[in-house]
Amino acid sequence: MSESLRRLIRDVPDFPKPGILFRDITPLLANGPALREAVEAIAEPWRGKVDVVLGIESRGFILGAPVAVHLGVGLAIVRKPGKLPSDIRQMTYDLEYGTDTLEIHSDAVAPGSRVLLVDDLLATGGTAAASVQLIRALEGKPVGASFLIELGFLSGRERLAPVPVHTVIRYD
Repeated sequence: MSESLRRLIRDVPDFPKPGILFRDITPLLANGPALREAVEAIAEPWRGKVDVVLGIESRGFILGAPVAVHLGVGLAIVRKPGKLPSDIRQMTYDLEYGTDTLEIHSDAVAPGSRVLLVDDLLATGGTAAASVQLIRALEGKPVGASFLIELGFLSGRERLAPVPVHTVIRYD
């Protein structure tokens, strides 16, 4: 299954800057049967184990919403600063060169909720780890993280431990 999906991911060299090989999922998103297959593969290990899906801006929204529908649960979102209109919690985290910040509505995750983190890509794990910290700050329980793609050579999975990680396609 993942091989048929892998063929729909376009490699774009030197984007967004020289030396980066960007994994473009837009051809996969444009293919209805492949999109359905990807959503089901992202969601399936978590059936009956979560109360809410947390999608990370922005491709995590694209995949997180249908995963939430597939699992029959709601969707919460994590955004970049200044995009959420109500009371928020923030998490600033380190990047290779500098810092970044994520925000979530203070009422996005009810205390004790079992939360599944969903995004398109797991690379170094910094954004996902900050999102897990936001879940915990709201007293939610991060029960898992599910990604369409994992860049295994960047070891992002290790930054999420002990949260279980599921990926559909892995590049080593």
